[in-house]
Amino acid sequence: MRKVLLILLLVSCSRAHPSAPTPPPVDTTTTSPKPFDINSIEDTYADVVPFNDYPEWGPYNVHDPSIKKFGNTYYCYSTDVAYGLTVRPGIQVRTSPDLVQWTFKGWVFDALPSAGAAFITNNGGVPNQALWAPYILQVGSEYRLYYSLASATARLSVIGLAVASSPSGPWQERGVVVGSTAGSTITNAIDPTVVVTPSGDEWMYYGSAFDGIYALQLNPTTGLALTPGANGKRIANRGFTNGQYNGNIEGSEVIYDATRSRYYLFIAYDWLTTKYNVRAAWGVNPQGPFYDYAGQDINTNVDHTPMIVAPYRFNGHGGWQGTAHCTVFSDGNGQYFIAHQGRPGVDYNYMDLHVRKLFFTPGGWPVASPERYAWEPNDTVPVASLAGTWEQIDLGYQVVPGYASEQVSPDFQNSVPLTLSADGTFNGSVADTWTYAGPWLTLRWSGGRTDTLLVQSGRDWENKRSTIIFTGLNNTGTAVWGKKD
Repeated sequence: MRKVLLILLLVSCSRAHPSAPTPPPVDTTTTSPKPFDINSIEDTYADVVPFNDYPEWGPYNVHDPSIKKFGNTYYCYSTDVAYGLTVRPGIQVRTSPDLVQWTFKGWVFDALPSAGAAFITNNGGVPNQALWAPYILQVGSEYRLYYSLASATARLSVIGLAVASSPSGPWQERGVVVGSTAGSTITNAIDPTVVVTPSGDEWMYYGSAFDGIYALQLNPTTGLALTPGANGKRIANRGFTNGQYNGNIEGSEVIYDATRSRYYLFIAYDWLTTKYNVRAAWGVNPQGPFYDYAGQDINTNVDHTPMIVAPYRFNGHGGWQGTAHCTVFSDGNGQYFIAHQGRPGVDYNYMDLHVRKLFFTPGGWPVASPERYAWEPNDTVPVASLAGTWEQIDLGYQVVPGYASEQVSPDFQNSVPLTLSADGTFNGSVADTWTYAGPWLTLRWSGGRTDTLLVQSGRDWENKRSTIIFTGLNNTGTAVWGKKD
């Protein structure tokens, strides 16, 4: 079970809120001076489906993104797929000055990379006419773009590398990094990500479906495998559902956070159009072990938590599903972001780019904003703004009987009401109390549950207005999201 790219067929508030964030100034020397309206970003985009409208794709048709900031510009590279179209192969490229306004720039390649295609054909397969899940990395003055290519007719896949002196190209193939064949027991050679250690070592993480996530050491000089022909070792696995191995684990991302001296691993669970969700783990060694919230090595055969992004639905909206295969990156000033595809519940064939701020709890766990980024500052919200009605979402995980049926439903995590009273209680119960030491809000429930939540200004994307939001974990490792009504 893994991504099979098919032709996808068409088918004001009375309470006080923070003032709307002001978009950053536009550099008119490189972009249009036309003012940007954030409300022009829609959930669906049938009006830009025709192929000759690809310059209007912007944040649309984005799947498996890899984003980095080079200079003053963010670059996004993503899988060859689009709503209602059979797109040409080549890896889609977008740029943005601010992570909100995106411009579609075209494709990396004019055709399938010859090295990757030759690996597939030389092993008896027929290459897909689409490249998947790229990863971008800058090493010195060289830009390295890793791509995934699979076969439509056999269990064959390969990760290749192209290099350039600019993130805009032109790109030159350097070779094959790692491959998997029908006769091998190694995992699916797709979905690469690379981390550079403080000492300059490079490690690639990859894998999907067949046998967990693998770590492979690279040659820092070339970006290819340090030992040609090596596959690395498995560092993450999932487990069994009703006695059957659950291979729905893929799309890893690894970062090194110097502030905490930790490597953070993010992994996608479940099927890409429905339950797709992001799990997080951490370790102090790039080869692992990485640990989940319970302190277990994530190479053990269990479902691991915390789950920090998952299909969700606030009131009055159709919800978002397929919310995984993330990219995690920094703005260069200490702020992390997490981005991924989001598929609207009204029609999950659409694929929108979601970019969220990423924070860390006092215990060092990453947590994602419940709403997409919209230029909001990190200013501390005053305590007087917290009392009132909210919507709260716990990113729980519902066990569905039967392995096959597990992927059918998006399993939306729905919002429920939360009311914070000015007297320090919530939901009308004197036994449930809250305290605030900005930016951290603590909810203490009478049953023993405690939520540790970071509060900041944000955008209510469902209602197109400014609001206050929170994100964090409870004391059992469940992610908790919220926004004020």
